[in-house]
Amino acid sequence: MVKHSGFAENIKLAFRGISTHKMRSFLTMLGIIIGIASIIAIVSTIRGTNEQIKQNLIGAGTNSVTVKIKQNEWDYEFDWMGIPEGFYPVSEETMRQIRELPGVRSAARFVSRNNSGSVSCGAVTLDNCGIIGVENDYFVAAGLQAVKGRLFGEHDAANFSKVAVLDRSAAKSIFSGKEPIGETIEISGEAFLVVGVVDTRNSFSPVIETMQDYYTYMGNKAARVYIPIVDWPILFQFDEPESVIVRARDTDSMTEVGRATAELLNGALGIGEAKDAQGGDQDIRYKADDLLEQAKQIQDLSRSTNSMLIWIAGISLLVGGIGVMNIMLVSVTERTREIGLKKALGARKNRILSQFLTEAAVLTSIGGILGVAVGIALSYVIQFVAQVPVSISVPAILISVVFSTVVGIVFGLLPSIQASKLDPIEALRYE
Repeated sequence: MVKHSGFAENIKLAFRGISTHKMRSFLTMLGIIIGIASIIAIVSTIRGTNEQIKQNLIGAGTNSVTVKIKQNEWDYEFDWMGIPEGFYPVSEETMRQIRELPGVRSAARFVSRNNSGSVSCGAVTLDNCGIIGVENDYFVAAGLQAVKGRLFGEHDAANFSKVAVLDRSAAKSIFSGKEPIGETIEISGEAFLVVGVVDTRNSFSPVIETMQDYYTYMGNKAARVYIPIVDWPILFQFDEPESVIVRARDTDSMTEVGRATAELLNGALGIGEAKDAQGGDQDIRYKADDLLEQAKQIQDLSRSTNSMLIWIAGISLLVGGIGVMNIMLVSVTERTREIGLKKALGARKNRILSQFLTEAAVLTSIGGILGVAVGIALSYVIQFVAQVPVSISVPAILISVVFSTVVGIVFGLLPSIQASKLDPIEALRYE
Protein backbone atom coordinates (compact mmCIF):
# COMPACT_ATOMS: atom_id res chain seq x y z
CA MET A 1 0.00 0.00 0.00
CA VAL A 2 1.19 3.51 -0.76
CA LYS A 3 0.95 5.65 2.36
CA HIS A 4 -1.03 8.85 1.97
CA SER A 5 1.72 11.50 1.88
CA GLY A 6 -0.67 14.44 2.19
CA PHE A 7 -0.68 17.96 0.84
CA ALA A 8 3.03 18.64 1.48
CA GLU A 9 4.02 15.66 -0.64
CA ASN A 10 1.73 16.84 -3.44
CA ILE A 11 3.39 20.26 -3.36
CA LYS A 12 6.81 18.62 -3.53
CA LEU A 13 5.78 16.47 -6.50
CA ALA A 14 4.28 19.52 -8.23
CA PHE A 15 7.54 21.48 -7.98
CA ARG A 16 9.47 18.43 -9.19
CA GLY A 17 7.21 18.16 -12.23
CA ILE A 18 7.53 21.85 -13.02
CA SER A 19 11.31 21.83 -12.66
CA THR A 20 11.59 18.79 -14.92
CA HIS A 21 9.92 20.66 -17.79
CA LYS A 22 11.01 24.24 -17.13
CA MET A 23 10.42 25.69 -20.60
CA ARG A 24 7.08 23.95 -21.04
CA SER A 25 5.95 25.11 -17.60
CA PHE A 26 7.00 28.70 -18.28
CA LEU A 27 5.16 28.82 -21.61
CA THR A 28 2.10 27.37 -19.87
CA MET A 29 2.27 30.09 -17.21
CA LEU A 30 2.81 32.86 -19.76
CA GLY A 31 -0.91 33.46 -20.32
CA ILE A 32 -1.46 33.72 -16.55
CA ILE A 33 1.53 36.06 -16.17
CA ILE A 34 0.34 38.38 -18.95
CA GLY A 35 -3.25 38.42 -17.65
CA ILE A 36 -2.34 39.13 -14.02
CA ALA A 37 0.32 41.69 -14.99
CA SER A 38 -2.17 43.53 -17.21
CA ILE A 39 -4.82 43.64 -14.49
CA ILE A 40 -2.35 44.85 -11.84
CA ALA A 41 -1.05 47.58 -14.16
CA ILE A 42 -4.56 48.72 -15.13
CA VAL A 43 -5.88 48.73 -11.54
CA SER A 44 -2.78 50.61 -10.34
CA THR A 45 -3.22 53.22 -13.07
CA ILE A 46 -6.95 53.60 -12.31
CA ARG A 47 -6.26 54.06 -8.58
CA GLY A 48 -3.47 56.56 -9.25
CA THR A 49 -5.58 58.53 -11.73
CA ASN A 50 -8.55 58.61 -9.34
CA GLU A 51 -6.38 59.91 -6.50
CA GLN A 52 -4.99 62.58 -8.84
CA ILE A 53 -8.54 63.60 -9.81
CA LYS A 54 -9.55 63.75 -6.15
CA GLN A 55 -6.54 65.86 -5.19
CA ASN A 56 -6.84 68.10 -8.26
CA LEU A 57 -10.42 69.01 -7.41
CA ILE A 58 -10.26 69.03 -3.64
CA GLY A 59 -6.62 69.82 -2.91
CA ALA A 60 -4.54 68.18 -0.24
CA GLY A 61 -5.72 68.21 3.33
CA THR A 62 -8.01 71.28 3.53
CA ASN A 63 -11.36 69.39 3.38
CA SER A 64 -13.13 72.74 3.09
CA VAL A 65 -16.63 73.08 1.65
CA THR A 66 -18.09 76.39 0.48
CA VAL A 67 -21.84 76.92 0.90
CA LYS A 68 -23.14 79.83 -1.20
CA ILE A 69 -26.40 81.27 -2.45
CA LYS A 70 -26.94 79.78 -5.90
CA GLN A 71 -29.45 80.41 -8.62
CA ASN A 72 -30.15 76.95 -9.95
CA GLU A 73 -26.56 75.62 -10.17
CA TRP A 74 -24.78 78.97 -10.64
CA ASP A 75 -23.40 81.39 -8.05
CA TYR A 76 -25.86 84.21 -7.42
CA GLU A 77 -24.49 87.54 -8.68
CA PHE A 78 -25.28 90.35 -6.21
CA ASP A 79 -23.75 93.11 -8.37
CA TRP A 80 -26.42 93.05 -11.06
CA MET A 81 -29.19 90.90 -9.57
CA GLY A 82 -29.51 92.61 -6.19
CA ILE A 83 -30.24 90.93 -2.86
CA PRO A 84 -32.80 88.14 -3.29
CA GLU A 85 -36.01 88.37 -1.31
CA GLY A 86 -35.93 86.66 2.09
CA PHE A 87 -32.14 86.46 2.46
CA TYR A 88 -30.32 88.11 5.37
CA PRO A 89 -26.86 87.92 7.01
CA VAL A 90 -26.25 84.63 8.82
CA SER A 91 -26.95 84.90 12.55
CA GLU A 92 -24.61 83.91 15.37
CA GLU A 93 -27.11 81.26 16.48
CA THR A 94 -27.08 79.66 13.04
CA MET A 95 -23.27 79.65 13.02
CA ARG A 96 -23.28 77.98 16.43
CA GLN A 97 -25.55 75.24 15.08
CA ILE A 98 -23.32 74.78 12.04
CA ARG A 99 -20.20 74.40 14.20
CA GLU A 100 -22.02 71.72 16.24
CA LEU A 101 -22.90 69.62 13.17
CA PRO A 102 -21.31 66.11 13.11
CA GLY A 103 -18.07 66.09 11.14
CA VAL A 104 -17.47 69.87 11.32
CA ARG A 105 -14.09 71.10 12.56
CA SER A 106 -14.61 74.81 12.02
CA ALA A 107 -16.83 77.24 10.12
CA ALA A 108 -16.84 80.94 9.23
CA ARG A 109 -18.90 83.49 7.33
CA PHE A 110 -17.63 85.42 4.32
CA VAL A 111 -18.76 87.55 1.39
CA SER A 112 -17.03 87.71 -1.98
CA ARG A 113 -16.79 89.32 -5.39
CA ASN A 114 -14.79 88.54 -8.49
CA ASN A 115 -13.98 92.02 -9.81
CA SER A 116 -11.79 92.94 -12.75
CA GLY A 117 -9.55 95.97 -12.31
CA SER A 118 -10.77 96.86 -8.81
CA VAL A 119 -7.46 96.05 -7.02
CA SER A 120 -4.39 98.11 -7.80
CA CYS A 121 -1.11 99.42 -6.45
CA GLY A 122 0.40 102.33 -8.29
CA ALA A 123 0.45 101.48 -11.99
CA VAL A 124 -0.22 97.77 -11.40
CA THR A 125 -3.82 96.58 -11.66
CA LEU A 126 -5.09 93.02 -11.21
CA ASP A 127 -7.22 92.04 -14.18
CA ASN A 128 -8.87 89.13 -12.37
CA CYS A 129 -9.07 89.13 -8.60
CA GLY A 130 -11.36 87.73 -5.93
CA ILE A 131 -12.18 90.12 -3.09
CA ILE A 132 -13.30 88.30 0.05
CA GLY A 133 -14.61 89.79 3.27
CA VAL A 134 -13.91 87.34 6.08
CA GLU A 135 -14.30 86.61 9.76
CA ASN A 136 -11.13 85.86 11.70
CA ASP A 137 -12.00 82.13 11.76
CA TYR A 138 -12.14 82.03 7.96
CA PHE A 139 -8.44 81.25 7.51
CA VAL A 140 -8.62 78.18 9.78
CA ALA A 141 -11.75 76.90 8.04
CA ALA A 142 -10.17 77.42 4.61
CA GLY A 143 -6.91 75.72 5.59
CA LEU A 144 -4.86 78.90 5.12
CA GLN A 145 -1.88 80.09 7.14
CA ALA A 146 0.21 83.25 7.19
CA VAL A 147 3.52 82.85 5.36
CA LYS A 148 4.36 86.52 5.80
CA GLY A 149 3.08 89.09 8.26
CA ARG A 150 -0.09 88.33 10.21
CA LEU A 151 -3.76 87.49 9.91
CA PHE A 152 -6.65 89.65 11.13
CA GLY A 153 -7.17 90.10 14.86
CA GLU A 154 -10.06 91.10 17.06
CA HIS A 155 -8.79 94.70 17.17
CA ASP A 156 -9.08 94.93 13.36
CA ALA A 157 -12.80 94.14 13.51
CA ALA A 158 -13.38 96.32 16.57
CA ASN A 159 -11.69 99.34 14.97
CA PHE A 160 -12.95 98.73 11.42
CA SER A 161 -9.29 98.72 10.33
CA LYS A 162 -8.83 98.95 6.58
CA VAL A 163 -6.28 96.14 6.35
CA ALA A 164 -5.79 93.40 3.74
CA VAL A 165 -4.25 89.96 3.48
CA LEU A 166 -3.13 88.70 0.06
CA ASP A 167 -2.67 85.18 -1.22
CA ARG A 168 0.62 84.30 -2.93
CA SER A 169 -0.78 84.88 -6.41
CA ALA A 170 -2.01 88.39 -5.59
CA ALA A 171 1.23 89.29 -3.78
CA LYS A 172 3.33 88.11 -6.71
CA SER A 173 1.17 89.85 -9.32
CA ILE A 174 1.05 93.20 -7.50
CA PHE A 175 4.54 93.43 -5.99
CA SER A 176 6.62 91.21 -8.33
CA GLY A 177 8.75 89.70 -5.55
CA LYS A 178 9.03 92.87 -3.45
CA GLU A 179 8.10 92.83 0.23
CA PRO A 180 4.31 93.47 0.37
CA ILE A 181 3.93 93.87 4.15
CA GLY A 182 3.32 97.51 5.05
CA GLU A 183 2.46 98.53 1.49
CA THR A 184 -0.88 100.07 0.54
CA ILE A 185 -3.22 98.79 -2.14
CA GLU A 186 -6.44 100.29 -3.48
CA ILE A 187 -9.66 98.29 -3.66
CA SER A 188 -12.38 100.10 -5.63
CA GLY A 189 -10.64 103.36 -4.82
CA GLU A 190 -10.30 102.69 -1.06
CA ALA A 191 -6.84 102.37 0.52
CA PHE A 192 -6.03 99.20 2.47
CA LEU A 193 -2.81 98.37 4.33
CA VAL A 194 -1.31 94.95 3.50
CA VAL A 195 -0.60 93.10 6.77
CA GLY A 196 -0.07 89.51 5.62
CA VAL A 197 0.31 86.91 2.88
CA VAL A 198 -1.37 83.50 3.12
CA ASP A 199 -1.05 80.12 1.48
CA THR A 200 -2.64 76.71 1.98
CA ARG A 201 -1.27 74.63 4.86
CA ASN A 202 -0.57 71.72 2.52
CA SER A 203 0.73 73.11 -0.73
CA PHE A 204 -0.63 71.21 -3.72
CA SER A 205 -0.45 71.83 -7.46
CA PRO A 206 -2.91 70.01 -9.71
CA VAL A 207 -1.62 68.26 -12.82
CA ILE A 208 -2.63 70.35 -15.83
CA GLU A 209 -2.35 68.54 -19.18
CA THR A 210 -5.16 70.05 -21.29
CA MET A 211 -7.15 73.29 -21.49
CA GLN A 212 -10.11 71.39 -20.02
CA ASP A 213 -7.94 70.46 -17.03
CA TYR A 214 -7.11 74.15 -16.60
CA TYR A 215 -10.74 75.27 -16.55
CA THR A 216 -11.76 72.35 -14.32
CA TYR A 217 -9.01 72.66 -11.72
CA MET A 218 -7.86 76.27 -11.94
CA GLY A 219 -11.13 78.08 -12.65
CA ASN A 220 -11.43 79.11 -8.98
CA LYS A 221 -7.71 79.77 -8.42
CA ALA A 222 -7.65 83.50 -9.29
CA ALA A 223 -5.64 85.90 -7.13
CA ARG A 224 -7.42 86.70 -3.88
CA VAL A 225 -7.44 89.68 -1.53
CA TYR A 226 -8.97 89.27 1.94
CA ILE A 227 -10.38 92.11 4.04
CA PRO A 228 -12.25 92.11 7.38
CA ILE A 229 -15.94 91.41 6.83
CA VAL A 230 -16.83 94.55 8.84
CA ASP A 231 -15.24 96.64 6.05
CA TRP A 232 -17.43 95.13 3.35
CA PRO A 233 -20.07 97.89 3.34
CA ILE A 234 -17.31 100.42 2.59
CA LEU A 235 -16.82 98.77 -0.80
CA PHE A 236 -20.16 97.22 -1.62
CA GLN A 237 -23.48 97.13 0.27
CA PHE A 238 -24.91 96.80 3.78
CA ASP A 239 -26.65 93.67 5.10
CA GLU A 240 -25.48 91.51 2.20
CA PRO A 241 -26.29 87.79 2.65
CA GLU A 242 -23.17 85.83 3.59
CA SER A 243 -21.69 82.56 2.43
CA VAL A 244 -20.26 79.99 4.84
CA ILE A 245 -17.08 77.96 4.57
CA VAL A 246 -17.01 74.73 6.57
CA ARG A 247 -13.99 72.55 7.23
CA ALA A 248 -14.86 68.85 7.54
CA ARG A 249 -12.98 66.42 9.76
CA ASP A 250 -12.03 64.25 6.76
CA THR A 251 -12.41 64.22 2.98
CA ASP A 252 -15.10 61.53 2.88
CA SER A 253 -17.43 63.55 5.13
CA MET A 254 -17.24 66.72 2.99
CA THR A 255 -20.38 65.95 0.99
CA GLU A 256 -22.55 65.29 4.05
CA VAL A 257 -21.16 68.30 5.93
CA GLY A 258 -21.86 70.59 2.97
CA ARG A 259 -25.37 69.24 2.52
CA ALA A 260 -26.20 69.56 6.25
CA THR A 261 -24.87 73.13 6.35
CA ALA A 262 -26.93 74.17 3.33
CA GLU A 263 -30.08 72.61 4.82
CA LEU A 264 -29.50 74.40 8.12
CA LEU A 265 -28.97 77.79 6.41
CA ASN A 266 -32.06 77.39 4.23
CA GLY A 267 -34.09 76.23 7.21
CA ALA A 268 -33.02 79.19 9.34
CA LEU A 269 -34.21 81.58 6.64
CA GLY A 270 -37.28 79.57 5.73
CA ILE A 271 -36.00 79.38 2.16
CA GLY A 272 -37.83 77.16 -0.28
CA GLU A 273 -38.43 78.29 -3.84
CA ALA A 274 -37.19 81.90 -3.56
CA LYS A 275 -37.45 84.75 -6.03
CA ASP A 276 -34.71 87.04 -7.26
CA ALA A 277 -34.78 90.81 -6.72
CA GLN A 278 -36.59 91.30 -10.05
CA GLY A 279 -39.38 88.90 -9.04
CA GLY A 280 -38.61 86.11 -11.52
CA ASP A 281 -39.32 82.54 -10.48
CA GLN A 282 -35.93 80.96 -9.83
CA ASP A 283 -34.53 78.24 -7.61
CA ILE A 284 -32.43 80.43 -5.31
CA ARG A 285 -31.08 78.88 -2.13
CA TYR A 286 -27.92 77.94 -0.26
CA LYS A 287 -26.07 75.08 -1.94
CA ALA A 288 -22.70 73.47 -1.30
CA ASP A 289 -19.87 73.35 -3.82
CA ASP A 290 -19.61 69.56 -3.80
CA LEU A 291 -16.11 69.04 -5.20
CA LEU A 292 -16.00 65.52 -3.75
CA GLU A 293 -19.09 64.57 -5.75
CA GLN A 294 -17.54 66.11 -8.88
CA ALA A 295 -14.42 64.04 -8.27
CA LYS A 296 -16.51 60.89 -7.85
CA GLN A 297 -18.35 61.52 -11.11
CA ILE A 298 -15.10 61.89 -13.03
CA GLN A 299 -13.68 58.84 -11.23
CA ASP A 300 -16.75 56.78 -12.15
CA LEU A 301 -16.30 57.75 -15.79
CA SER A 302 -12.63 56.80 -15.63
CA ARG A 303 -13.44 53.55 -13.83
CA SER A 304 -16.15 52.50 -16.31
CA THR A 305 -13.83 53.19 -19.23
CA ASN A 306 -10.98 51.19 -17.76
CA SER A 307 -13.17 48.29 -16.60
CA MET A 308 -13.40 47.28 -20.26
CA LEU A 309 -9.61 47.01 -20.31
CA ILE A 310 -9.75 44.73 -17.27
CA TRP A 311 -12.19 42.42 -19.03
CA ILE A 312 -9.94 42.35 -22.08
CA ALA A 313 -6.98 41.50 -19.84
CA GLY A 314 -9.12 38.76 -18.27
CA ILE A 315 -9.34 37.06 -21.66
CA SER A 316 -5.64 36.27 -21.43
CA LEU A 317 -6.37 34.52 -18.10
CA LEU A 318 -8.93 32.39 -19.91
CA VAL A 319 -6.36 31.60 -22.57
CA GLY A 320 -3.85 30.82 -19.82
CA GLY A 321 -6.35 28.49 -18.15
CA ILE A 322 -6.91 26.64 -21.41
CA GLY A 323 -3.14 26.30 -21.73
CA VAL A 324 -2.98 24.81 -18.23
CA MET A 325 -5.71 22.31 -19.10
CA ASN A 326 -3.88 21.36 -22.28
CA ILE A 327 -0.51 20.82 -20.59
CA MET A 328 -2.12 18.84 -17.77
CA LEU A 329 -3.79 16.53 -20.31
CA VAL A 330 -0.37 16.02 -21.90
CA SER A 331 1.09 15.36 -18.46
CA VAL A 332 -1.58 12.75 -17.71
CA THR A 333 -0.82 11.04 -21.00
CA GLU A 334 2.95 11.08 -20.35
CA ARG A 335 2.52 9.67 -16.83
CA THR A 336 -0.08 7.04 -17.60
CA ARG A 337 2.17 4.16 -16.54
CA GLU A 338 3.14 6.03 -13.33
CA ILE A 339 -0.55 6.49 -12.51
CA GLY A 340 -1.25 2.83 -13.24
CA LEU A 341 1.60 1.74 -10.94
CA LYS A 342 0.35 3.95 -8.10
CA LYS A 343 -3.17 2.64 -8.44
CA ALA A 344 -1.91 -0.93 -8.57
CA LEU A 345 -0.10 -0.28 -5.28
CA GLY A 346 -3.33 0.94 -3.69
CA ALA A 347 -3.52 4.67 -4.39
CA ARG A 348 -7.14 5.79 -4.40
CA LYS A 349 -8.87 8.07 -6.91
CA ASN A 350 -8.88 11.08 -4.60
CA ARG A 351 -5.13 10.68 -4.06
CA ILE A 352 -4.44 10.84 -7.81
CA LEU A 353 -7.00 13.65 -8.21
CA SER A 354 -5.46 15.80 -5.49
CA GLN A 355 -1.94 15.28 -6.86
CA PHE A 356 -2.78 16.60 -10.32
CA LEU A 357 -5.02 19.38 -8.99
CA THR A 358 -2.19 20.52 -6.70
CA GLU A 359 0.23 20.54 -9.61
CA ALA A 360 -2.15 22.69 -11.70
CA ALA A 361 -2.76 25.07 -8.78
CA VAL A 362 0.98 25.43 -8.03
CA LEU A 363 1.67 26.08 -11.70
CA THR A 364 -0.86 28.92 -11.94
CA SER A 365 0.03 30.29 -8.49
CA ILE A 366 3.65 30.72 -9.56
CA GLY A 367 2.35 32.35 -12.73
CA GLY A 368 0.18 34.66 -10.60
CA ILE A 369 3.10 35.68 -8.37
CA LEU A 370 5.30 36.35 -11.40
CA GLY A 371 2.41 38.25 -13.00
CA VAL A 372 2.10 40.47 -9.92
CA ALA A 373 5.83 41.25 -10.02
CA VAL A 374 5.67 42.03 -13.74
CA GLY A 375 2.50 44.10 -13.23
CA ILE A 376 4.10 46.25 -10.52
CA ALA A 377 7.17 46.80 -12.69
CA LEU A 378 4.96 47.58 -15.69
CA SER A 379 3.00 50.11 -13.61
CA TYR A 380 6.13 52.09 -12.80
CA VAL A 381 7.28 51.88 -16.43
CA ILE A 382 3.93 53.37 -17.50
CA GLN A 383 4.32 56.06 -14.83
CA PHE A 384 7.78 56.96 -16.11
CA VAL A 385 7.02 56.84 -19.84
CA ALA A 386 3.47 58.25 -19.95
CA GLN A 387 3.70 60.43 -16.82
CA VAL A 388 0.55 58.76 -15.50
CA PRO A 389 0.26 58.41 -11.68
CA VAL A 390 -0.01 54.88 -10.28
CA SER A 391 -1.10 53.51 -6.92
CA ILE A 392 -0.37 49.85 -6.16
CA SER A 393 -3.38 48.05 -4.67
CA VAL A 394 -2.52 45.41 -2.06
CA PRO A 395 -6.05 43.88 -2.20
CA ALA A 396 -5.73 43.60 -5.99
CA ILE A 397 -2.42 41.75 -5.55
CA LEU A 398 -3.89 39.29 -3.07
CA ILE A 399 -7.03 38.74 -5.16
CA SER A 400 -4.90 38.20 -8.29
CA VAL A 401 -2.80 35.48 -6.65
CA VAL A 402 -5.89 33.74 -5.26
CA PHE A 403 -7.67 34.03 -8.59
CA SER A 404 -4.72 32.53 -10.46
CA THR A 405 -4.81 29.57 -8.04
CA VAL A 406 -8.54 29.16 -8.68
CA VAL A 407 -7.89 29.18 -12.44
CA GLY A 408 -5.45 26.31 -11.97
CA ILE A 409 -7.96 24.32 -9.93
CA VAL A 410 -10.83 24.92 -12.37
CA PHE A 411 -8.90 24.18 -15.55
CA GLY A 412 -6.90 21.38 -13.93
CA LEU A 413 -10.03 19.59 -12.74
CA LEU A 414 -10.83 17.77 -15.99
CA PRO A 415 -7.30 16.34 -16.50
CA SER A 416 -7.17 15.38 -12.81
CA ILE A 417 -10.50 13.54 -13.01
CA GLN A 418 -9.31 11.81 -16.16
CA ALA A 419 -6.12 10.71 -14.40
CA SER A 420 -8.01 9.42 -11.35
CA LYS A 421 -10.34 7.31 -13.51
CA LEU A 422 -7.59 5.46 -15.41
CA ASP A 423 -7.86 1.71 -15.22
CA PRO A 424 -4.64 0.46 -13.55
CA ILE A 425 -4.30 -2.57 -15.85
CA GLU A 426 -4.77 -0.52 -19.02
CA ALA A 427 -2.47 2.15 -17.64
CA LEU A 428 0.32 -0.34 -16.98
CA ARG A 429 0.00 -1.65 -20.54
CA TYR A 430 0.23 1.87 -22.01
CA GLU A 431 3.26 2.43 -24.22
